[in-house]
Amino acid sequence: MIKRFILGVFVLTTSTILAQRNSASPYSYFGIGENFEAVTVEQASMGGIGAAIKSNHHLNFTNPAANADLRAATYAIGGSLTFLTIKDNTTSQSGNSTNLRYISLGFPIGQKAGLSVGLQPFSSVGYSLTSEAFDVDENLTEVTQFKGEGGANKIYASFGMYAYKGLSFGVETAFIFGNIENSILNQRAEVALATKQEESFNVRGGQFRLGVQYKTELKNKLQLHTGASFTLATDLSARGNEKMYSLSFSGSGQEIPRDELYNRSLNGDINVPLKSVYGFGIGRENKWYVGINQQFQSALESNSVFIADGQSHKYEDSSKFSIGGYYIPKINSISSYWDRVTYRAGLRFEDTGLMVKTTDNFTAVKDFGINVGLGLPLPRQLSNVNVGFEYGQRGTTSNNLIKENYFNVRLSLSLNDINWFRKTRID
Repeated sequence: MIKRFILGVFVLTTSTILAQRNSASPYSYFGIGENFEAVTVEQASMGGIGAAIKSNHHLNFTNPAANADLRAATYAIGGSLTFLTIKDNTTSQSGNSTNLRYISLGFPIGQKAGLSVGLQPFSSVGYSLTSEAFDVDENLTEVTQFKGEGGANKIYASFGMYAYKGLSFGVETAFIFGNIENSILNQRAEVALATKQEESFNVRGGQFRLGVQYKTELKNKLQLHTGASFTLATDLSARGNEKMYSLSFSGSGQEIPRDELYNRSLNGDINVPLKSVYGFGIGRENKWYVGINQQFQSALESNSVFIADGQSHKYEDSSKFSIGGYYIPKINSISSYWDRVTYRAGLRFEDTGLMVKTTDNFTAVKDFGINVGLGLPLPRQLSNVNVGFEYGQRGTTSNNLIKENYFNVRLSLSLNDINWFRKTRID
């Protein structure tokens, strides 16, 4: 029964994740949108660590070598609700977005290997901004509206296998695809027609990731975990068109296109550089774990005007530091449900690499998050519901930029079945 349920939900949710709007951040205006860091709700609740951590019934999106530890078929689906407050030096606005973050299926292959497949967002665009200009008498003279939607998704397959006691290797291959649309609408006072610039482009390309993990036993049942993953450099194609035209508005506010000023095709490539993640941790199995991650990536490069024109923004090297862990009071407790709950917490500090032009200088956009979460066991073997909460800040109000305060509520369902590939026998 659970097999049919899992496969049915997997198919139904695939169309949902492709059609959704994943972001409400003004910073998704730049490049191919807000980057989606592929982590499970469990990992996010621990600050995003994952390079070294192992589990036999939880998926790990950071290091494909972790698939070698899977001992139960695992279906994972995760989503989030984001409450966002945006402010500059004078005003503030609030918004929210709800989205599905991943659907994945993992299962063991023998006793020393595992495979997972799934679908995740790769980047997301979702913004709507309005800029108003006034004359010296405070009369409105110009209104400009910026809108964008879309993003890129990733279909992946990840494999991990033990090569030696405690030492596992992994590889992941993925296909990235999506469509992004941006528009700028400008209306000036006492001018009959408005002007609108639209651009739409498709993103396509492949991606490969390699990983390694090692676990060794210390004294007093302690375990030392180390790991690293490397997402290889790749080129994504960006193909689309750009047009500008004049328009008027009907009495109901509907846009009526008039004269087309230009309509041209634009092509380019996005070079996504090598990303490396290193981690280590220490803990006792099914009791507690504390680990850290350090991530590095060189500057994103592009010859496409869609992505970076070097005038409004540019990219530099990015980095992220994460620390977090979990604690389980007593995993096999009979008397107390809350003793079987997994308690998680973590911090992350990120330099996104995005540099936004303000007046005469570029200002770096940084991100910071505090995370806590719970893993709530279900009656079924190993299955659980995971809840995570994050408070974070991105950007700054300095140099006429925008600062975001956000609160994420994350929820995931992890269904496990140790009998996935076993045939039922009738004696």
